[in-house]
Amino acid sequence: MADISLRNIVKDYGGVRAIHGVDLSVNDGEFVAFVGPSGCGKSTMLRMIAGLEEISGGTLRIGGRVVNEVEPRGRDVAMVFQDYALYPHMSIRENIGFGLKMRGWKAIDIAPKVENAARILQIGDYLDRKPGQLSGGQRQRVAMGRAIVREPSVFLFDEPLSNLDAKLRVEMRTQIKRLHAMLGTTTVYVTHDQTEAMTLADRVVVLQGGHIVQEGPPMELYNQPNCRFVGEFIGSPKMNVLSGVIDRIGDTPCLRVGDEAVEIGEIPAQDGARIDIGIRPEHLIWAEAGTGKIQPVVEVFEPLGSDTMAICRFADHEMSARLAPDIPLRRDQPIHLSYDPANLHYFDGESGKRLSVAQQHATRATHAVS
Repeated sequence: MADISLRNIVKDYGGVRAIHGVDLSVNDGEFVAFVGPSGCGKSTMLRMIAGLEEISGGTLRIGGRVVNEVEPRGRDVAMVFQDYALYPHMSIRENIGFGLKMRGWKAIDIAPKVENAARILQIGDYLDRKPGQLSGGQRQRVAMGRAIVREPSVFLFDEPLSNLDAKLRVEMRTQIKRLHAMLGTTTVYVTHDQTEAMTLADRVVVLQGGHIVQEGPPMELYNQPNCRFVGEFIGSPKMNVLSGVIDRIGDTPCLRVGDEAVEIGEIPAQDGARIDIGIRPEHLIWAEAGTGKIQPVVEVFEPLGSDTMAICRFADHEMSARLAPDIPLRRDQPIHLSYDPANLHYFDGESGKRLSVAQQHATRATHAVS
């Protein structure tokens, strides 16, 4: 096992900078997930750690050793790819042991390693089959087995579940989490699916435009996003965000959103300051007529069994609410929703950064509407 250290890492493609001076430490035995939209640089970061992309600037260490100029095979890392990268003409047994064979291992020494990996991944019955005879989930387990037999210091996963259907993705998430708990190998995992990142990782790193926007434990990012981008990216369905200006109805502070007023509790920002408020669909509560804080109109509803997602329109904003499955809904129905103001998130209307209480005091006339 080994820790990973990235210091001021830069990646340029010609005159275009893809990674902008990233600093990151991955602890020995930690499971870290890189997430972000397409083109944010997450796969580029992973490929630089693997040695498949040259580093334009900065220092990369694995296990305390600078590896900027070290070839991939000398970094003691194993990578699992999105497309499995199996040899179709070889048996599963041969695929799993191929890397060891290329390193000069004898067949008698390779065999127990392959058997052990197959036992861990529950593919022992398939060792004499060819990849074309296996399902997508089974092939992905073979790719993981090929990584396991090497006993590397670091596992790297590049969107390994993106080719699988929804049911298999859930099963393989469980398998990967179980594998990490068993082996304790330092793991870096790239995915576009924030649910995968939240359920698998000890720490999630959110990237945007080649920069790290926020990193931390999954629930920290969920409960305390440092900006609107992270708030909307982390969580499924995504956070609802309403944009408007601070106003008051009597002594009650509100956010004026178009012609609607949304109660926001005691927020020490000057009237007229422009802010965004966020609230997650699971924090919106069904209320009886006349008792709710907002009254959106249902556009679409999706029964999911355990709950129902109501996609609504409120003051020219789309918003979602996760409601009990027995609530009767129909299209174009006005519904009444309430919420605890403690569950609201506040973001600067211009920069998108999270507003703490101290920052909210500073939201002054510079952000006010004339």
